[in-house]
Amino acid sequence: MTAVLFSEIANIFIFSKLHKGFKMEPVKVTDNIYWVGAVDYDIRDFHGYLTPRGSTYNAYLVVNGDVVTLIDTVKHGLEDELLSRVAKIVDPSKITQVVSNHAEMDHSGGLPVIMKRIGLEKPVYASSMGVKNLFGQFHYAGMNLQTVPEKLDLGGEDMVFLETRMIHWPDSMFSFLPSQGVLFSQDGFGMHLAAPERFDDEVDEKVWGPLALNYFANILTPYTVQIGKLLEKVAADGLLAQIKIVCPDHGFVWRKNPGRIVELYSRWVQQKPERKAVIVFDTMWHSTEYMARELTDYLACQGIETRYHNLKNTHRSVATTDCFEAAAILIGSPTINNQMFPSVADFLTYVKSLKFKNKIGAAFGSHGWSGEGAKLVQAELKTMGFEVPSDEVRIQWVPQEKDLGPLKALGQTVAEAVKKLS
Repeated sequence: MTAVLFSEIANIFIFSKLHKGFKMEPVKVTDNIYWVGAVDYDIRDFHGYLTPRGSTYNAYLVVNGDVVTLIDTVKHGLEDELLSRVAKIVDPSKITQVVSNHAEMDHSGGLPVIMKRIGLEKPVYASSMGVKNLFGQFHYAGMNLQTVPEKLDLGGEDMVFLETRMIHWPDSMFSFLPSQGVLFSQDGFGMHLAAPERFDDEVDEKVWGPLALNYFANILTPYTVQIGKLLEKVAADGLLAQIKIVCPDHGFVWRKNPGRIVELYSRWVQQKPERKAVIVFDTMWHSTEYMARELTDYLACQGIETRYHNLKNTHRSVATTDCFEAAAILIGSPTINNQMFPSVADFLTYVKSLKFKNKIGAAFGSHGWSGEGAKLVQAELKTMGFEVPSDEVRIQWVPQEKDLGPLKALGQTVAEAVKKLS
């Protein structure tokens, strides 16, 4: 065992040394714009959101003669990967300025290390809230933080900026190069996927489509009003028609058909429910599970597309993605110590923060000595603003066929409400 452990430690050390020596390849986006980010194949949890296929932290280099601009950086610990890609294009010390579109740590965590490498005196441009955010995170760290001007000279072509507050942080902004029609959209239009491909036309929509929806549902849903207004504004100002390439901070660069991802966002911000119900539950001794199965079958027989998620083996963010497009969410919980089941409480807390609209809610659960679990779920669904067309259904002890009348009535009520809403 000791020998194996020593071998593993040695391998990690050797890999770490080799990794620092790797010369990662940049990817050309246009004649003078390069992707120089980092690929994180191993991340599986992104602040509570499951990332089963990893992620990317995209950064971009714009080279115009002696003026070299770095747009966004990477998570702390991946600085060498970014700098090694830059070194394939120019000496990193030749970077003259940095633009920070979004100060969240997965895009700015590497900024202090990178600035120390390229020169702390060089300007780091951000929105006014971005400067405040970066100061709060790094306490300047000797950096030359500046609020972006109306236009920034990139060496013969100007970059303009559009504040996008609360899409999805107060500091967020878009950067745009009108001369090339290239939009740097920070977390907008992104997805979590670690892959060697960099562009949308290299991967089929059947692959990236569900990942883009998963990203929107779990991260951007609370900001649908702001996103909708932004899309209307850029369309009215004529900016949308000028965009030829979209460069987000996660996922693919949209070069073949950037209009497609914009089209999907325009649809998703409306939160129009489909003829679909999602059943999410946990169970102690299978009684609540039995109720969930009965509801699933009953709703399906009513012509409602139905999804079934047991929180014992389904991550909250996976169930949430199904819930995003559904008209109804039915939550099942047993009672434990006069409370709802912990995993159900966790799921409701997570979904509550996403501020879903146009949803029907229903609660159910089995119980033993007391039945507060389903009651508490019902109350929370009302607090979340869901339409709740029926009282919760509680069955004491192990359900039998003779006990299922109220459960079937609940299914009937939900099915009718779904058909009406969707």
